Amino acid sequence: MRLQEKFLELRSKRQGILATNFYNFETLQGTLMAAKSMDQPLILQLTRSSIEYMGLPVAFNLAKSMLEYHHVEGWIHLDHGDSYELVKECLEIGFDSVMIDASEKPFEENIAITSKVVQLAQQYGANVEAELGYIAKLGQGKSKGAFTSPAEAKEFVEATGVDALAIAIGTAHGFYDSEPELQLEILSQIAEATTATLVLHGSSGVPAEALKNAVDRGICKINLATEIKNIFMQTLKSSLSSSDEIDLRKVFPKATEQITELVKEKLEIVKNTATLRA
Repeated sequence: MRLQEKFLELRSKRQGILATNFYNFETLQGTLMAAKSMDQPLILQLTRSSIEYMGLPVAFNLAKSMLEYHHVEGWIHLDHGDSYELVKECLEIGFDSVMIDASEKPFEENIAITSKVVQLAQQYGANVEAELGYIAKLGQGKSKGAFTSPAEAKEFVEATGVDALAIAIGTAHGFYDSEPELQLEILSQIAEATTATLVLHGSSGVPAEALKNAVDRGICKINLATEIKNIFMQTLKSSLSSSDEIDLRKVFPKATEQITELVKEKLEIVKNTATLRA
């Protein structure tokens, strides 16, 4: 099943799907063990930094083989693709989905860049995600910009033909200084105005109830990255500070297990949204 078809299925049920970034074998293993144990689908995400760290063929084939090994229904997605060239490389190697992030460009330029990627991705049958509005990236001020305009979202989707749209409704990448307040009314208006699959970036640290409400109002794809990196590194630091163990095969599994527990908690939130409304 193509990711676009999965999105349609989930949206018809007003359910969401978790999209998790991975950075090495351990972070990938931890997320897939969670999805396997709960029999839940998963989107595996790679950024430019992770691709450059692992190498594109290695990262892609690792994800593909691990999905098959664990018998998890999943898709491989380029997160925050920053150039047409990177998108093309990912599509050529077999990515199911790509994101082109031109959100910091002027509106018309964002449309032009996204339209070009959509045209390219159609040759591969791949899903395309774009971003509209200000969702602060790591190192950027979280109090800066504007929420996504429902009217602009409608215009953007109609002009580009994009499949999925990451929107700014109060979240940000990285951890928060205080609990974020999601603009749920704006979300509802965007969901009413456009047919695109709506994406929530920056879910790390967002309370479970807020995530459930976001899915109920129209969010379908929920991205998770920062909490995965954090729990892996914090567990490693704790283990190494109290041990002289040098065998990484004994040290890493403890951190991997913590990722599995974290992702299970997030999958439970996504899984139970429809049940809680019933």
